Parts: sequence; structure tokens; C-alpha cells
Amino acid sequence: MKDTATDSTTPATGCVATSQSATVVPSPASPSTERAADYTLYKPNARGNGGVLRFGLNPAKAAIFVDAAAQNGDKQFDWDNKITMKWGLSDVGPVLATLQGRQPQAKLFHQTDKANSAFELTLRDDPVRAPYAMSMSRQDASDKSLRKVSLPITHAEAAVLEAALRIAVGRIIGW
Repeated sequence: MKDTATDSTTPATGCVATSQSATVVPSPASPSTERAADYTLYKPNARGNGGVLRFGLNPAKAAIFVDAAAQNGDKQFDWDNKITMKWGLSDVGPVLATLQGRQPQAKLFHQTDKANSAFELTLRDDPVRAPYAMSMSRQDASDKSLRKVSLPITHAEAAVLEAALRIAVGRIIGW
């Protein structure tokens, strides 16, 4: 399904993807899903190789779900072929440490019988480029096909993500 700023699991809120936007999109919270609002980083570009990363807390599963979708048109994203990772507390720690400047890089790797998924966040020391680079990839075990979404992240986006992850940790722990 091709979509702009929202997908079929997220209600339209009047948000439209811009060249560099981050949007909080409320998700319907029902007793069965108990999913909180998402923090979404939309990064379409003129070359058509941008992407989107969406971070969503699910307290019922004590996890943060991270979805990534590649750009497949002018401000459209391929949500049908999204990559999803389920983060527990052991995954959030390295990402927070990198966002706080305590370490230069966070690398997460999840392996199942069906696929291998990876998430990488790197603090860059290049004044010409965005201060952070974030990527998420998935390699299917059956055909070895690889899907990858990479985005530049600004200091402002990193600050909001850090704040959201810190709150998520407290909610997962129950504090």
C-alpha cells in the first residue's frame, strides 16, 4: 500500500510528510493493544530513496516496536514491505547511551528462523552532515533478500527520541 504521512494502522490526523518532518501520530488505544502514540520520523527526498522510521510503545508487551519503510514515490512510503523490530529494555539502553553522547554507536541485531534484522545509530563527527545516521535492515533467510532504510537524524529529532525512549523505559518498568 502506498501512503503519505500515515498508513492503514494509523488514523489520518492531517499530518502530511514534508522533506524533513517528525510527527507524533496518536494511535487508537484499545484494551487489547494498549499502544501509545507513535514518534515518527518522515524523511522523503527528491531522489526517491528516503524513508520513515516509527517508534511506538506497547506497554502490554513491555516493548517498543520500531517500523521502517522505504520511500517509493513522492512523499510515499512502502508500508506493505516495512521492517519491524520489537525492542526490549536491553535494546533501548545502547540507543539511549548513543543519543546521550556516552558512546559513538549503537548496533542491535535480532535473529529468527525467518530473518535477521539490524538497527544502527551512529553519532557522526562531520559538520557538513546530519549529526546522527540511523538505519534499519532485514535480510530474509529464505531468499537472502535485503531491505534497508537509512535516515539522517538532526539534533532536535535525536533530543525528542531520547525523551520519548526515557519515558518508554519508565512505563515498561512500571515506575
